[in-house]
Amino acid sequence: MSKPKNQMRYLNVDRYLLNKHPIISENVKELEDKVKAILDQKISGVSFSPYLEGQDPSVKSLISHQQIADRLEIIRPYTKWIRTFSTTNGNEEVPRIAHEKSLKTLVGAWLDSDFENNEVEINNIIAIAKAGHADMIAIGNEVLLREDFEVEQLIEYIRRVKQAVPHVPVGYVDAYYMFVNYPEIVDECDVLFANCYPFWEHCALEISVEYMKKMYELVSKNAKGKQVVISETGWPTKGETYGAAQPSYANAMRYFIHTFEWANKENIQLFYFSSFDEVWKINHEGEYGAYWGLWDKDGKFKFGK
Repeated sequence: MSKPKNQMRYLNVDRYLLNKHPIISENVKELEDKVKAILDQKISGVSFSPYLEGQDPSVKSLISHQQIADRLEIIRPYTKWIRTFSTTNGNEEVPRIAHEKSLKTLVGAWLDSDFENNEVEINNIIAIAKAGHADMIAIGNEVLLREDFEVEQLIEYIRRVKQAVPHVPVGYVDAYYMFVNYPEIVDECDVLFANCYPFWEHCALEISVEYMKKMYELVSKNAKGKQVVISETGWPTKGETYGAAQPSYANAMRYFIHTFEWANKENIQLFYFSSFDEVWKINHEGEYGAYWGLWDKDGKFKFGK
């Protein structure tokens, strides 16, 4: 099966026509209080990173039971679900420990061009689900966006897992527009996991959540009636201006507040990115990648006390 021609890359919307969010507040303390109030009510979900400073999943750093438990305990009071990204190098223990802490789990298998490791990931996620520790499953994260392998191989992985654990909803994570480019993936999934990042599309903060709504609507229109979950969205606290998108402490809070005001009102399941700042990403994404957390690298809450 050949790749579709004229693939969609980003939304085709007139940004000048999007509704602008009014500035919530210029008072930083008021923003901090709003963020904390939303977290105290528990957000729907958050992407979970167990990695500590000096660790890097790209070099297969091993993570311990203790650091997993410690990091989960920090976020446990503030979220209903966590999302994981891998089932190797210690990550396979996260879903069990999360369930022990009464957290629901979207368990991810990391797939890339290393097919030997892919087999380990797939076998482990099946074992995790059979043990009862996966509430939802994501097979792959932006595999098609990175062009790690062809869509047929991805479909084969999805089908294997669905056949092995038919009692658990199985889906795939990618940038929102990839579900338009690959309708055959929509056919295979029980649920669609869409990454929606206005920031990476150079969106000004004041229209960012309106823009994210359009991302979500596009996936929903092409979902063939299946559930759409926003598997990642967020805003960094540090970094250089990216087009019209400005990272900052206050803007990260404003984006978080607008996002959950909308998601909670519309009852949309959403996993915020991310739980903790990830120092290891500086080597891969520069300063942008390291400062998306609600907590800093040491587990200290970033937005007030």
